[in-house]
Amino acid sequence: MVAQLQDCIDACLRCALACDRCQEACLHESDVQMMVACIRLDRDCSKLCYLAASYLAGNSAFAKQVCTLCAQVCDACADECENHAAHMDHCRQCAEACRQCAEECRKFVASLQA
Repeated sequence: MVAQLQDCIDACLRCALACDRCQEACLHESDVQMMVACIRLDRDCSKLCYLAASYLAGNSAFAKQVCTLCAQVCDACADECENHAAHMDHCRQCAEACRQCAEECRKFVASLQA
């Protein structure tokens, strides 16, 4: 359980950083207007991943609920980033980190129900 908890925290932090990098890179794209949805999802996902990592590290009674929501937001962010991944490496990297985070969050939630 401790290893699974740490894996989830690590995935959340990696994802938050990837979203921060993607958001910043999107702001410098030639057509920023085309990237608005991506930027907003990057922002939301990053904030939620940092929150999830904090709740997990602090053994919060609400970690399960936060991780459930985190997985949903990570999926949405990954879906959006994948729309741009063929042309933008930062979106590809972000989508990968989001998918990994969603998977780790779901594993953590499942471990609580076992």
